[in-house]
Amino acid sequence: MAMAIDNNTYELVLSGYSTTTTTATSDDHDHNWMKCWSPVVDWEALSHDHNDYQDLIESVMDDESLDHLAREKSNSGSVSADTDTMLVDEDASADNFKGLRLVHLLIAAAEALAGGNESRELARVILVRLKELVSPKNGTNMERLAAYFTDALQILHDGLGGGSGSHGKHLISNGFYHRHNHHQTDVLSAFQLLQDMSPYVKFGHFTANQAILEAVTDEKRIHIVDYDIMEGIQWASLMQALVSRKDGPPVPHLRITALTRGSNGRRSIWSVQVTGRRLIAFAESIGQPFSFHQCRLESGETFKPSALKLVKGEALVMNCMLHLPHFSYRSPTSVASFLSGAKILNPMLVTLVEEDVGPRIDGGFVGRFIDSLHYYSAVYDSLEAGFPMQRGSRALVERVFLGPQIARSLGRIYRSRGEEEIKSWWGWIGGIGLKPMNISFANHCQAKLLVDLFNDGYRVEELGSNRLVLGWKSRRLLSASIWTSFDSDL
Repeated sequence: MAMAIDNNTYELVLSGYSTTTTTATSDDHDHNWMKCWSPVVDWEALSHDHNDYQDLIESVMDDESLDHLAREKSNSGSVSADTDTMLVDEDASADNFKGLRLVHLLIAAAEALAGGNESRELARVILVRLKELVSPKNGTNMERLAAYFTDALQILHDGLGGGSGSHGKHLISNGFYHRHNHHQTDVLSAFQLLQDMSPYVKFGHFTANQAILEAVTDEKRIHIVDYDIMEGIQWASLMQALVSRKDGPPVPHLRITALTRGSNGRRSIWSVQVTGRRLIAFAESIGQPFSFHQCRLESGETFKPSALKLVKGEALVMNCMLHLPHFSYRSPTSVASFLSGAKILNPMLVTLVEEDVGPRIDGGFVGRFIDSLHYYSAVYDSLEAGFPMQRGSRALVERVFLGPQIARSLGRIYRSRGEEEIKSWWGWIGGIGLKPMNISFANHCQAKLLVDLFNDGYRVEELGSNRLVLGWKSRRLLSASIWTSFDSDL
């Protein structure tokens, strides 16, 4: 049976968290758990040829020359208007033209950073100019997006010796934001707003949960190992679905083991403990038999299967969320250790949700930078469609989630330049021996019904037998896939 996806139903589940988790902090009492600019850039054209950006660099401090060069690029086809989204009024055209200028400057800055020591000063000059043009708090989508990309490039510049020495190198490795740097009040508010603005949160959670429900129909005990439990929202809806089943065996006992990380010290352990208390309270309130455990990752945030406490008779499920608002800042080594450990542990089900990074497998730092800029421009466009008039709400989501994600993404692709990068985990996971598990018709229908609750620019497509993809217009955003280690079909 498919999970209920009515917005009111889901919000009721989230509200349950707020009434049962007030022991965490005093601020928790106040929280429920609960198209201005469209891309006008021909990203394919940009990705094929960016050698002529030296002209832009040389004129970066000259507005008149910059504007003239941007017009030339637009007229020559390097940058073209999307006829479906091009605005015709004068003010909008001015915004679109400024957006093109910002794209050119950002790519020029990325090229300068990729050029080595001799172009570092050039990068600094471009970043100074960008900071004069953008603000993360005001302006169009492109201006706000450009502000966060500018900040991320500045971190890379500083980390290369442009101002912060070893501290900057640390920032390149870890990004310059972390969600725990934000007050829990802001995190919970931004989380609620993000799920109201778009289907990002629910698409991943509902697809994974529906697959879990279908796999454990006859099980008496279920054990879920969660790679990044965050605030635990995903498991509230699963618990509600388990206790509301009209047929089948009695409500099974659910055990969740959340992984904790040593890199954040006690704060990481403490935040997972708070999440555990939330889930325990919520389970008790609805009559779900439940227990909660933690398992600490080894040094390097690697997962050691032997560290996991297993109980005979439990149906084992491994859950791996690598998308907003879960952060994909984990090192490839850490993610690989978890998925490889899943194969060793022989789980009934592995659920994997990740960003769809696009088709590029090479192109160096600049090419991957353009892909990242393209991806997040689509994300910003979709969020604008969800909350077109509430800039304050979007600004909070951008500051808490998107800004940090952009910084970490650029740090990751800069570190991996010149090296083969794992394109996608769904493509990698089949190579370690896990088997695709068919996405059910009910799961596919549920995803389409969910997307219909939001702007009609969202779409769902099924790729292969075990993968659903959430897209915005022509861009794929999220990929959800399910796997098993069992030989028999479930």
